[in-house]
Amino acid sequence: MPPKNTPRSASAPAAPTARRQRTAQAGAGPVPSRSTVANPDSPFLNRELSWLAFNERVLAEARDERNPLLERLKYAAICGSNLDEFFMVRVAGIHRQIAAGVHTPGPDGLSPQQTLTLVRDRTQAMLREIEAVTRRILRDLGRHGVKLARVSELGRRARAQLREHYLAEIQPVLTPLVVDPSHPFPYLSNLSLNLAVLLESGEDEDPEFARVKVPVGVLPRAVCIADTVLLLEDVIAAHISDLFKGRRVLAAHAFRVTRNTDYEFEEEEAEDLLATIEDGLRRRRFGSAVRLEVMRDTPPALITFLQERLRLAPEDIFTLEGPLGSADLMGLPVKRPDLTFEPYVPAVPDLDGEEEDGIFDTIRARDVLLHHPYDGFANILDFLEEASRDPQVLAIKQTLYRTGDDPRLLSALRAAAENGKQVVALIELKARFDEQRNISWARKLERAGAHVVYGVAGLKTHAKVTLIVRREEGGLRRYVHIGTGNYNAKTARLYTDLSLLSADPDLGADVAELFNHLTGYAEAEYTHLLVAPDTARTGFEALLEREAAHARDGMDAWVRVKLNQLTDPGMVEALYRAAGAGVRVEMIIRGVCCLRPGVAGLSQSIRVRSLLGRYLEHARVFAFGNGGSPEVYFGSADWMSRNLDRRVEVIAPVLDDGHRETFLSILDTEWADTRGSWELNAQGEYEKLSGDFSAQATFAAARHPG
Repeated sequence: MPPKNTPRSASAPAAPTARRQRTAQAGAGPVPSRSTVANPDSPFLNRELSWLAFNERVLAEARDERNPLLERLKYAAICGSNLDEFFMVRVAGIHRQIAAGVHTPGPDGLSPQQTLTLVRDRTQAMLREIEAVTRRILRDLGRHGVKLARVSELGRRARAQLREHYLAEIQPVLTPLVVDPSHPFPYLSNLSLNLAVLLESGEDEDPEFARVKVPVGVLPRAVCIADTVLLLEDVIAAHISDLFKGRRVLAAHAFRVTRNTDYEFEEEEAEDLLATIEDGLRRRRFGSAVRLEVMRDTPPALITFLQERLRLAPEDIFTLEGPLGSADLMGLPVKRPDLTFEPYVPAVPDLDGEEEDGIFDTIRARDVLLHHPYDGFANILDFLEEASRDPQVLAIKQTLYRTGDDPRLLSALRAAAENGKQVVALIELKARFDEQRNISWARKLERAGAHVVYGVAGLKTHAKVTLIVRREEGGLRRYVHIGTGNYNAKTARLYTDLSLLSADPDLGADVAELFNHLTGYAEAEYTHLLVAPDTARTGFEALLEREAAHARDGMDAWVRVKLNQLTDPGMVEALYRAAGAGVRVEMIIRGVCCLRPGVAGLSQSIRVRSLLGRYLEHARVFAFGNGGSPEVYFGSADWMSRNLDRRVEVIAPVLDDGHRETFLSILDTEWADTRGSWELNAQGEYEKLSGDFSAQATFAAARHPG
């Protein structure tokens, strides 16, 4: 139940009583519920095990037969992709700590070596589960006419058609590489899928090794022949003799390598940050190996050969049935609308009105709140495009973290610069895995005449803000956009986020202070905003302490928070202090949570849930009871040390009474969800709630009633 005295919207749905379950819906198979408690004496859950528990919850969506088959395959592929990044960054980081001789326990009491041992065991099991679920889904797709087959299963006519396709479209791209004294073992790039080819050697000699890279990315992973889908590596293996004419091929076995991509550099010593990042991207390709995936029928001698060349421990070898690299299956070229979610068309509120100044009149009259993807991102792009054309607009300043590839945003900023407006784009070059795209944007904007800034040395700029300065009757007026999501039209269709468009003069002045600080290192004083790393941590701690003081005074005190991650020890301890004073805390934390809820004498008044669904829950919302006059904040920061101490983040108050009610209603509806929600218990286990009430479906239906 929600905390008492929390404002409730009359439109908030009545939720069924939530029941916990350890099995999925009928036919979906068991739901894994593994503990994230690595040390029973610690008040903190293990961060890595908590992340793996999140990926297990995603995998449960792949098991759930209420989801369409191709969507279930997508969830399984997301699990594989998530695990790839986990190895490239988190596991690689643990390896680096061990190599540096770090033995200091983390907040959960475990050393890096102890954590690595637990992670290896859990990931071995998870990869097998992802593989089993994927194979089961592929089998069920075959029953619905979507056939994924081996080359050996094709008929004569289809084999002839496949060979013609192979010779014309695949073989010219391939490069066979034999390993011998004059040909050293080749470099195997990160996440590369390869064939280890064994060639017959002389009498009584071991087979000769050759490597053929499966060019995934250059070519599609899936090959379609007639009504059948085949995997590229199987097609290449079936024709492998063509690459070694005159040699006898004994076998070809698929394998896959994962490398450390967590590249670090000395930013303060870099004279040219853009060039330094580009160099880092090149060096990232050569990181040390952290995982080797092989097929189960791979000979032990070949596995040992690869392990030695890659300098891996036996525990870093993962033996699977296949297919390897399940993340690639997300893009199967299958058009079956009956096996996917029904397409959703976001609502696009009319913000132009009938006045001459269009969207600026609307925002000047009232703050505008958008809930993506139920409300379309097009309104934000319209706002920027109108500003780029409007002769009264003098300046546009914007932070860009993950830009995507939508041309409207880039075109609007370039047009504004070409129209003589002051355009400032603060582009974060260190946004992991988006660095190359952001470098490209930076160069294009610079050529258009925009002022491009790369952020503050030592910090990532993760804030999502735009400032537009416009000349109007009576003087200059500032318009701002503050959001929880990136300026990325693609992810705005896939992530749930919140956007505020406002002409509030105090918010505008605060955002102007922020940009002056980021571009000129000017000292900043904020009236309303909480800004990391300067005021966010102390601001949140003060808000939690205020609730604790209310509870100690016998007042009704509550906190409701929605986050992606909760890992910062200081914030966990602040929540424990609030709970100890009697504050009721409800938290919706999608991913990693290091707090142990429901522990007597520590956190008995704290409840934690994780919400998953069709869309990735990405918004961050912070609500505080404030003695009966609730305050609500939203913004870009999770409660992680990196967000609060090593990033530029913006958290804004919700000043409009109606919008404050809307935020609280959103939290109500999401807490009532039983379709995609899990509850974390004191033992560190996530228990699935039973029911079919979906917050996401409710929000979508509200935009398109009837």
